Amino acid sequence: MNSTTSNVVSPYNKPSCSRTIYSDRFIPSRTCSNFSLFNLSTPKSDYATRICTALFGPESTSVSPDESVTGGKNIFKFKSETRQALHSLLDDHMHGDIQSPVKPLRTFPKSPYQVLDAPGLVDEFYSNLLDWSSRNILAVGLGNCVYIKNVCTSKVTKLCDLGDNDSVCSVGWSPDGTNLAVGTSRGKVQIWDASLCRSIRTMEGHQKRVGALAWGTSQLSSGSRDKSILQHDIRAQENRISKLSGHTSEVCALKWSYNDRELASGGNDNRLNVWNQHSVQPVLKYCEHTAAVKAIEWSPHRNGLLASGGGTADKCIRFWNTTTNSHLRCINTGSQVCNLVWSKNVNELVSTHGFSQNDILVWSYPTMSKLATLRGHTERVLYLAISPDGKTIVTGAGDETLRFWNVFPPPRSQNTQTKFGAFVSGRMQIR
Repeated sequence: MNSTTSNVVSPYNKPSCSRTIYSDRFIPSRTCSNFSLFNLSTPKSDYATRICTALFGPESTSVSPDESVTGGKNIFKFKSETRQALHSLLDDHMHGDIQSPVKPLRTFPKSPYQVLDAPGLVDEFYSNLLDWSSRNILAVGLGNCVYIKNVCTSKVTKLCDLGDNDSVCSVGWSPDGTNLAVGTSRGKVQIWDASLCRSIRTMEGHQKRVGALAWGTSQLSSGSRDKSILQHDIRAQENRISKLSGHTSEVCALKWSYNDRELASGGNDNRLNVWNQHSVQPVLKYCEHTAAVKAIEWSPHRNGLLASGGGTADKCIRFWNTTTNSHLRCINTGSQVCNLVWSKNVNELVSTHGFSQNDILVWSYPTMSKLATLRGHTERVLYLAISPDGKTIVTGAGDETLRFWNVFPPPRSQNTQTKFGAFVSGRMQIR
């Protein structure tokens, strides 16, 4: 019989130039495994014990570590009774019968922890009469006077009195907290040294009331009912730098971005404009709002992210990316939007409202899910400021009260008590 040559490649008949053929079976090596991690006999929570029982049977708690991993008699058991046990376990867990470790839910206050009487705090949508400095000093404009409150000591001081022929329309602290800018009904901008209660200078140029102020690193911006925005450098003798023209009605909101490169302005012409450091005309124009834009705020978490809120006929909070010049989203709040402030500790923001709810809302960004509704004011919540540590907000309303709320958590890196101290609870009247 003639012999034939086999074409089958086997471990005993393998040409030297043939390719290696791998099987489809993978057997892992457990030489480095730490089987003590799977020890089912160690103490465990009720929830973990019931999972083991459902999967591996009631005798699983006495199974040795090697058996539980490498072939105990229950390890591959997953019959109908196992499924039923797991479904029952899940139902118990969902209904709270089994307590598993969960992160505690954050709570929000149901009421302010301090209320201050503020007689003369006007119910004026186009004014900005409240600001909180980096040195923990609160400033509020009441009629023709400005009062400052040292939050650490609770001491209240009258900073200035404009007299019977003028009134306060806006206040704004410098970034270092040493100077306070005051915009008046007669179109002036005054700069006051807060520690000395002394006027440093008075800047003119506006023809009507100054209802909006915003400090940058090296300049102060003022917005007026005369439709203009003036840029000032208080370090120079000739302080006026430029005049910005872009609104066709009163400028009622101004905010510099955190990187000091962009200035956002809102007006009674329903427009939101964005300017750069050198422009005298807006570089971006947004006309989607259908009412006055008084509420504007830059995100401290993302460059170019801007939020704006519209008045009674609009009721919407809109988000913009000024880097890509895009409209991101719109949320209808159901009420006039008076103010916005973004937390620097967490990615959340607060909005205050007027007609018709008078609420304070806390939102999570970017989902814009409503985290809390704070109530207490009986009139429009027209004024809002945030503490320098980012935990507390103060709100002011036409009901002539200031209310303090602990809303945001401390900074993540903060493990000790804040250096800013705490408010003394109670009710205090500013005179």
